[in-house]
Amino acid sequence: MNGAPYRKELDTPCLVVDLDRLEQNIAEMAEYARSRGLALRPHFKTHKTIEIAQLQRQYGAIGFTCAKLGEVEALVEAGVLDDILVAYQVVGEQKIARLLRLLERARITVAVDSVAVAEPLSRAVAALGKRLDVVIEVDTGLRRAGVQPGEPVLRLAHELVQMPGLRLRGLMTHEGHAGRAPTTEEMEQLARAAGEALVSSAALLRRHGVSVDIVSVGSTPAAFATTRVEGLTEMRPGTYVFYDAAAFRFGRIGPERVALRVLTTVISRPSPDRAVIDAGSKTLTSDPPPPGRTGYGYVVDYPMATIARLSEEHGVVELPPGVDGPVVGERLEIIPNHVCPVVNLQDELFAIRNGEVVATWRVAARGRVR
Repeated sequence: MNGAPYRKELDTPCLVVDLDRLEQNIAEMAEYARSRGLALRPHFKTHKTIEIAQLQRQYGAIGFTCAKLGEVEALVEAGVLDDILVAYQVVGEQKIARLLRLLERARITVAVDSVAVAEPLSRAVAALGKRLDVVIEVDTGLRRAGVQPGEPVLRLAHELVQMPGLRLRGLMTHEGHAGRAPTTEEMEQLARAAGEALVSSAALLRRHGVSVDIVSVGSTPAAFATTRVEGLTEMRPGTYVFYDAAAFRFGRIGPERVALRVLTTVISRPSPDRAVIDAGSKTLTSDPPPPGRTGYGYVVDYPMATIARLSEEHGVVELPPGVDGPVVGERLEIIPNHVCPVVNLQDELFAIRNGEVVATWRVAARGRVR
């Protein structure tokens, strides 16, 4: 693709999305979910783009996962009124008021992990004679939000089923810690343990008479591992639509499967061992490399190069001895370490097919972090 027209036509830095790769990634995950008998509820936060959400629905996604209400609002504004899970605690009067307005237009489920989170939701919803579906967020090892598996889940469930206006639908977890494992074997062990903890918690609730419809896991790196646990009902991968450099280390995919790249221009070649590109931290973000890799992204055109340093608008690329190029003005493609925040920094994505720009997609939920 080095001579593809888009590499010369587009101004840089910008994000290009190869449609063939995108469709392959979406189709593969959709088929995997079907093969496991799981509902697929992809995370919107990766791409924040309505056109990609519509493509995911065409391939069988039952709805979407969002982190923030701003993302839900972007979907609803675009007429996407599918079943939406807010996999995040909705806390504060302003956010509860926004949630109530959204409930007028879309079917929404919200994650809770404590009585302190759930009670204000219950009061607000019950006061309007409405009902809000909730799931309990379970901490299966990430050590972020969430209640511990087992008895703590049961105690919270007993509280929730007594709260007016709330309907407990089930459990969810994000096994993101598995994706940070240094080896495939350790990732699979952590992923399976997370799935088993969630399933056993669901079984405990059922034994005590609490209905559980949803048992939901969510992580792209662990997607093909956690979901081998029997008893799950739903998966919520996100970065699979594009993939990124963080996915390389587990061996399932390489650079040829990554659908999104940062197109950048070499603006300086001050020494034989150094080039400077026009993509800095405001484009690539400062997310560190995954275990086993170095640099702030993978240089597709020069795999032996390392993006060693970033300032806001400059990326410093270190080159080993004997490398012929790159030259000033040359266009390079970078696979980011973590694609989600990279997309959030851009206004648009350029969709590419056979080397040509065929569409420009607005990042509809860009900056919608409230």
